[in-house]
Amino acid sequence: MGKTTTDRLTNKQIEEELPSVPKWSYDKAHKRIARPFVRKNFLDAAAFIQQIANVAEKHDHHPDILLSDYKNVKVMLSTHSASGITQMDFKMARAIDKLAV
Repeated sequence: MGKTTTDRLTNKQIEEELPSVPKWSYDKAHKRIARPFVRKNFLDAAAFIQQIANVAEKHDHHPDILLSDYKNVKVMLSTHSASGITQMDFKMARAIDKLAV
């Protein structure tokens, strides 16, 4: 079931939650949290994106992902149905962080 605007976190709540995902940043203008990843090469970047896709399917929460310069992956999380950031975005950020090791 989709999240609603009542599930959306306030700016203060987001700032309080950010330390739990220290490599992520809050993009207030776009209402999302984001993290860049640099992988070894193109194939490693593509495999990493596939790992993220598998986690996203499991959680039914799908990030925006940008692959650039053959090995740079930027992951952006927001909850579209809530028009902002929810606890689910932070849960996904922590799950993605575990993949990056």
